[in-house]
Amino acid sequence: MDHYITGNAIRELREKKKITQKSLAQTLGVSDKTISKWETGKGYPDISLLEPLAAALDISVAELLSGDYVTNQNKMGNMLRSVFYVCPVCGNVIHTLGKCVVSCCGITLPAQEAEETDDAHSFLIEQVEDESFVTVAHEMSKAHHISFLAWVTSNKLELLKLYPEQNAEGRFRLRGHGLLYLYCNKHGLMKRKL
Repeated sequence: MDHYITGNAIRELREKKKITQKSLAQTLGVSDKTISKWETGKGYPDISLLEPLAAALDISVAELLSGDYVTNQNKMGNMLRSVFYVCPVCGNVIHTLGKCVVSCCGITLPAQEAEETDDAHSFLIEQVEDESFVTVAHEMSKAHHISFLAWVTSNKLELLKLYPEQNAEGRFRLRGHGLLYLYCNKHGLMKRKL
């Protein structure tokens, strides 16, 4: 029978934080024998303890449940390390500064891997006053459209959410070097380095 959390995950996270079973037990208000049972697979935490357990182990409840936890080694937060997640159910766009566990509409979302733009998804950039007018000649129907455009530099993110039946275009301040992204609901995330 599959359980919602593994003892190995609890043990690994506890040891990584350098806390004892007794200390974790005191934090959660249970006995150290209870922690030992969880870690050896002879028992499992009650659902009411998931949030305090996740907090004590410094991870999210979603990471605790999935057993797939991510440690962000990037302390600098460089925007060029941006990661985009797109919900296939509601279309939410979630931006992070590094990979993490993200869920929306009950689904754990994969990080979008950007490919280079192709002929069907190319940018046309025109200078207009102090901004750049970016256009993508692409179908914008409910079935096939560009969901967002984004300009990312080392210290800035400009994201423009688009909707079907409007044009795939927007104004950005394209200063310096960075990445121009688009997300096609059928072909995924694409980028162009400027």
